[in-house]
Amino acid sequence: MGKFLLLILFASLSLGAARPEIKLEIRDHLFLPSELVVPANTKIKLIVYNRDPTPEEFESYELNREKVIMGGQKAIIFIGPLKPGEYPFFGEFNPKTAQGKIIAE
Repeated sequence: MGKFLLLILFASLSLGAARPEIKLEIRDHLFLPSELVVPANTKIKLIVYNRDPTPEEFESYELNREKVIMGGQKAIIFIGPLKPGEYPFFGEFNPKTAQGKIIAE
């Protein structure tokens, strides 16, 4: 039974490693790139790097996500699986400049 459980654990870790990773930067109160194209119907690991010295919050009503990322830090946000479409996001602390969208296709 122990070998069976170990096999299940290994299989689940292997599946998790296959998850697409998308990188996003915050620089000068902007999201770069401002548009991210991701595969539809797939869970995504979004890695957000805040290159600014000040905190910013990744927020999206459509994705039901909000995460504060301190200056000079990174955050990991899991999203999806998403139906095909566009999902806007913004920076809560700089909403006029920090805007972007995820396009699932």
